[in-house]
Amino acid sequence: MAGVATGVGSLPGDDVDRALALVFDELPDLPHLPELPARGPGADMIGRTATQLDGLAVDLQPSGWRLQPRPGLDVERGRVMLARDLDALLPVAGPGYDGWLKLQLAGPWTLAAALELPRGNPAISDAGAVRDLVAALCGTVRDHLIQVRRRVPGARLVLQFDEPGLPGVLAGRIPTASGLGRVRATEASDVEAALRDVVEAAGDVPVAIHCCHAEAPLQLLQAAGATAVGIDLLSGRPDYDALGELVEAEVALWLGAVPGLGPGSAPAPREVAEPVRRLWRELGFAAERLPDVVALTPSCGLAGASEGWAHSAYRILRQAMAALTEAPEGVSR
Repeated sequence: MAGVATGVGSLPGDDVDRALALVFDELPDLPHLPELPARGPGADMIGRTATQLDGLAVDLQPSGWRLQPRPGLDVERGRVMLARDLDALLPVAGPGYDGWLKLQLAGPWTLAAALELPRGNPAISDAGAVRDLVAALCGTVRDHLIQVRRRVPGARLVLQFDEPGLPGVLAGRIPTASGLGRVRATEASDVEAALRDVVEAAGDVPVAIHCCHAEAPLQLLQAAGATAVGIDLLSGRPDYDALGELVEAEVALWLGAVPGLGPGSAPAPREVAEPVRRLWRELGFAAERLPDVVALTPSCGLAGASEGWAHSAYRILRQAMAALTEAPEGVSR
């Protein structure tokens, strides 16, 4: 869970075999199941999870995914795509694969903010709908892990919940259907309880929670039971006190250290590693502990990047993490 480079989840393009080859080649220590939103509805972060919900039906409307009494046609499309993606693991991982493998699902609060009720308001505006959604997601977690283990029974799984919408939920910034109002802020205790439910649904599988928003509620994610917390290191100065508490609690820090869309010129691995070293120095922890706590990721998903930058980003992250792991500043090996 630390001392490695990994991806957030999404990649450009629509060829899952090509995406898996990239992931396993460039991120061998913690590869992930790619998400390819360019394939259309059901391949995006929300649709990929919504179409798998256990006991809840959704339908795709012009405004987005909506909870409905019966599933729409796009639900089957999403399920078929995910099943094909899981089958595509076999040629690259094989039944004898025993390394790490990361999976991603949309978190309960980002889902609740994005999914609509039958009459159009966000699901988060209805406490009963949120309870049903959390329960359904717990079932989805268990089933998803079963389906992956059938294909790669020896893999050591990691599950990531993506929660970019969480700060908006806590701050009351989710718009109503009309766009003229905002849904009331959700209590932090309710947010934590729902996150803890889905974390516990993963059983003995380590869980990372990724929030690329500058206002990521780090202490809340720790309290919910996350094994790792992913943040965007490029969006501004993080809360050092909260980061320090995560380290003391032995929660891994997954730091988004390269941009999702790519800069004008690719940074050298040392240019990516140096801000991480500087952050670690300022947190005040011993240099030799860094590889046991920190992993590197892109700042967010790479769906909007070029395929060239996706390759470069993963390679740079892997090389930067190797530099941090092999020779932490001030420590001779």
